[in-house]
Amino acid sequence: MNFPTQWLPESVRSLRTYSRHDFSADLLAGLTVGLVALPLAMAFGIASGVTPQAGLYTAIVAGALISALGGSRMQIGGPTGAFVVIVAGIVTKFGTSGLALVTLMAGVMLVFMGITRLGAAVKFIPRPVTIGFTNGIALLIASTQIKDFLGLKPGTVPSAFIPRMKVLVEHLNTVSWPALALSIASLAIIIFLPRVNKRVPGSIVAMLACTIFVALLGVPVETIGSKFGGIPTGLPKLSLPDFKAEHILLLFPSAVTVALLAAVESLLSAVVADSMAGTKHNSNVELIAQGVANFASPLFGGIPATGAIARTATNIRAGAKSPIAGVVHALTLLTIVLVAAPLARYVPLATLSAVLFVVAYNMGEWREIGTIVRLSAADISVWVVTFALTVLADLTVAVEVGMILAALLYIYRISQTTTVAPVTKEYIRDGQPHILQDKEVPWYVAILRIHGPFLFGTTEKLAEATTDLNHFPAVVVVRLRNMTALDATGLHALEVFAKRLRKSGRTLLLCGARDQPAELLRRADFVEHIGPENILPHIDAALRRASEINSGFGGIGQEMADDFQRTPL
Repeated sequence: MNFPTQWLPESVRSLRTYSRHDFSADLLAGLTVGLVALPLAMAFGIASGVTPQAGLYTAIVAGALISALGGSRMQIGGPTGAFVVIVAGIVTKFGTSGLALVTLMAGVMLVFMGITRLGAAVKFIPRPVTIGFTNGIALLIASTQIKDFLGLKPGTVPSAFIPRMKVLVEHLNTVSWPALALSIASLAIIIFLPRVNKRVPGSIVAMLACTIFVALLGVPVETIGSKFGGIPTGLPKLSLPDFKAEHILLLFPSAVTVALLAAVESLLSAVVADSMAGTKHNSNVELIAQGVANFASPLFGGIPATGAIARTATNIRAGAKSPIAGVVHALTLLTIVLVAAPLARYVPLATLSAVLFVVAYNMGEWREIGTIVRLSAADISVWVVTFALTVLADLTVAVEVGMILAALLYIYRISQTTTVAPVTKEYIRDGQPHILQDKEVPWYVAILRIHGPFLFGTTEKLAEATTDLNHFPAVVVVRLRNMTALDATGLHALEVFAKRLRKSGRTLLLCGARDQPAELLRRADFVEHIGPENILPHIDAALRRASEINSGFGGIGQEMADDFQRTPL
């Protein structure tokens, strides 16, 4: 690929083969995801300590720019839960002008990361750190919604977690029963409606139903109108934020955190989109688009934005074909603001709190905790410290300390891979079953080898080597003989690869794992994940197991295997 075309946005690339049928599909998908984004955008704005329209303006401006300029075909951008905690903290200490400065600086950083190809740096955030602050953010988001969910009247609610919970508990006697009833009804609709009809967004149905109920019956609950005076009708106004230059150095660490979160979340969302839609994103172009969007968002009264995994998945399921769907999603929200903004004053805050409770649960990755606690004590410590600091201190501090601990752990694990031992007859004898040179590899087997430590920062190499599984035969053997170390991020990469192979009708075999990787695989229950019969001591046993699998398999044939042999990895 030559220099000019490698920076082309995916929207331009997709127009080369764009058709009327594609536009129809994008129009329907964009309308669908726009309706899904409506309550989320307002809820994220309120939870971030700003106005609901700030969330809407972010989804409109940043959403349109991310789709139009990005390197992912299906990405939907806008405000997300990842930013809620840090944005609320900045607004509390420095006001909306400080938030605008942070968002502008983060935008510049993201553009720089994309242009200089530093986007690859985000892969050096290990999984215990990402899980730790994701768990922490989810818990903090949920804790900020208890007040509106129960309709409490505590007066001023502290921003710190423990003081906040103390105040909320002290004011439980002020529960508003109408607000609680609306919250429970909204929660029930959001949770159970998708089980009846997956195509109908539960959040938008809950918002519409409860808003109509409150408007017609005059239910005494707090609404967007009673708290914020409603949402202004008209286009977002372009204006330069009023900020203080002396705050630049003070807010620089927060800007770095916002930029890192935006990069991690957007690239993770793009990877999820690729796996769902069979596409391939350009991470550097995507980061540039994220940077431009975050630079533009505060100029229109918005907040930080990034790729939104749930909305991106909704976009794909709704049948999107190109980034035009993301632009339509932004235009849908703009139309609602222009036409129906006065009706937003009746939206009950209890319903939006229910929406955010579901968001907090979904983003929390709670199931991953079970995997983390079965890892080494060092991995557990990194997760616990990151989680605790996110909840009790500050997200910026949590990420910094988590990264320092992970770096120290990385150095320790690398040091453990160095061994000095004499070569004995027993060593030579034990190594014979692992040797590949004297083995005949049948047509239905592909062998991949991992050489060196398979830790955070290196795991994407497995995904890159196996981008197109159509070139692989029925059985894929991953040889771990020369994999000297494994961590939680590497383990997760192997799990993702196993799921991809299983979904495609193929079987994964692992063989030759050394002591530390073998112990981690056992401790994390990965053995049960792919079956104990598919984890073998050496390549000899792996080839015998592959022969057993092939004898009862009639799917992937010789032609595909030959294609794999011709295709360099």
